[in-house]
Amino acid sequence: MKLYYIPAACSLSPHIVLHELALDFTPIQVNYKTHRTADGRNFLDLNPLGYAPLLELDDGSLLREGPAILQYLADLQPGAQLAPAYTTMARYRLQEWLNFLTSEIHKGFIPLLYPVQAGRYATESATPKLAQRYAWIDAQLAGKDYLMGHYTVADSYLYALTQWGQAEWLVPTYQANIRFDGLEHLKAWYLRMRERPAVRKALDAEGLK
Repeated sequence: MKLYYIPAACSLSPHIVLHELALDFTPIQVNYKTHRTADGRNFLDLNPLGYAPLLELDDGSLLREGPAILQYLADLQPGAQLAPAYTTMARYRLQEWLNFLTSEIHKGFIPLLYPVQAGRYATESATPKLAQRYAWIDAQLAGKDYLMGHYTVADSYLYALTQWGQAEWLVPTYQANIRFDGLEHLKAWYLRMRERPAVRKALDAEGLK
C-alpha cells in the first residue's frame, strides 16, 4: 500500500493507524502548494480533489476520505479491535464519532486555518462553536482513556485535528487561534496519545515534534 500524506494534515490519522497495525506501506509526501508528490508525480492525476489522505492499494485501487480509509485499515486486522465488528452497536458508535469529527471538528477548524479569508466569521462564530464542541469532547472523555473507552481509529483522527490548536500542554502544528487550556480530560487523553509508539513513529516520519 501507499499512503499519500501532507505533513501535519488530517492524513496524520491513517499514518498513525498504519503504524498501530504494523502494516507494510510506503508513505509518499505531497506538497500541498505544488501538488507534486515526493516521487515526482502530479498528485492531481491521482486525486483531482487535491487533498490528502489518499490510500493506494496493492491492486492500484484508490481510496479517498480519511474516515473511509481508517475503517478500511482497521478491518484489515479485526483482531486489533481498532474498529468494532459490523452489525454491532459499537460499530455505529464509531461511525457516529467519525462523522462528528469530520463535520463538527475538522470542518470547524477550516475558518480558523484561513482567518484572513474567513474574516469576522472565524472569530465571532467558528471559534466559539469549535470551543463548545471541544468542551463536549472533554466531558465525554471523563473517566475514559480513549473516546470509546479503548483505543480506536477515532482517537487517531481526533489527535490529528487537536494538534492544530493550542494549549500549554500541546505541541501545535498549524497553531489555529483556539486554546484548549482548562480541558483536563482532553489534556490527559492527548498526553496518553503522544505516548503511543505508533503516534511517535508517525510524527517522526512527518518531521513533527
